[in-house]
Amino acid sequence: MKALVDFDGAPVFAIPAHAGYSGFRGCEGMLIEGPQGWGEFCPPRDSSELVTARWLTSAIEGGTVGWPDPVRGRVAVSVPVPAVSADRASAIVAGSGCRAADVVVTGQPDDVERLEAVRAALGPDAALRCVVAHAWDLDTAASRRGITAAAAGGLEFVQQPCAAAGELAMLRRQIDVRVAVDVSDLSSDGLAMSEVADIVVLDAAPLGGVRRALRFAERCDLPLVVSGRGQTSLGLASGLALAGVLPELPFASSLGTAVTLAGDSVPAGRALLSDDGFLPVSPSAPAPDPRRVAEFALDDAERVGWWRERLRVARELL
Repeated sequence: MKALVDFDGAPVFAIPAHAGYSGFRGCEGMLIEGPQGWGEFCPPRDSSELVTARWLTSAIEGGTVGWPDPVRGRVAVSVPVPAVSADRASAIVAGSGCRAADVVVTGQPDDVERLEAVRAALGPDAALRCVVAHAWDLDTAASRRGITAAAAGGLEFVQQPCAAAGELAMLRRQIDVRVAVDVSDLSSDGLAMSEVADIVVLDAAPLGGVRRALRFAERCDLPLVVSGRGQTSLGLASGLALAGVLPELPFASSLGTAVTLAGDSVPAGRALLSDDGFLPVSPSAPAPDPRRVAEFALDDAERVGWWRERLRVARELL
């Protein structure tokens, strides 16, 4: 496989987050070409070497062996809502066409106003989820959940409210809203997933690709929601491939995040931006647009060298 993939010529890019999406990180990484197409290698900086190698496995999967055949042609997606004012949050949701929203909550007083605005823009029957990203300890999570649920008129789930598996298990016994946990971002501490989560979040890239994530899903007896993190449309395509192949997809997928970036790696016509709440499932990732790759090429020699070394280490672990 290594001989078939162009690792040496992989361009290094950096796309910042859009100014209106503070709190969302941009996307920095590499685009890797295989004989059948392209993949994106952009693990977060704090990823372990093992997780980084899984990101690389995911990046080369689509361009070599391809993805499994989908069972659906399009996937419902949620709109990401950053920690912004209520008016701005309402405008983001109203312009998305989505029937689900992932709302960042920080524990500040404006959480309530933001959630109320999003609920009003979505309507009473749409799905509203809170994304906390480890920001709360157990006491904070238990107290804030009651406030946010009341303001939102009911939550579909709250995602990753605490960092530790033990705290998540305790929190689930104290609240009446479902807890969603990213399986690629949690040390179970010996606890069964059913003790820690009501819903499992699957992100194809840090799990090692669509096939590996699908194998995990087949062993999981909990409902699943598909997510993506800090990727351009090229990278998010693998998440869509996973959502397209799962036998059951009870929740809108958190794959509408390309809107948070100030640019993209693919042609405008192939960007994964939804205006009706759905995204198409494709048999392969879109090819990068050379002009956009040049526009966002990373020109910091030290950072480019850091990425090439990171790729080398990841390759050694494959």
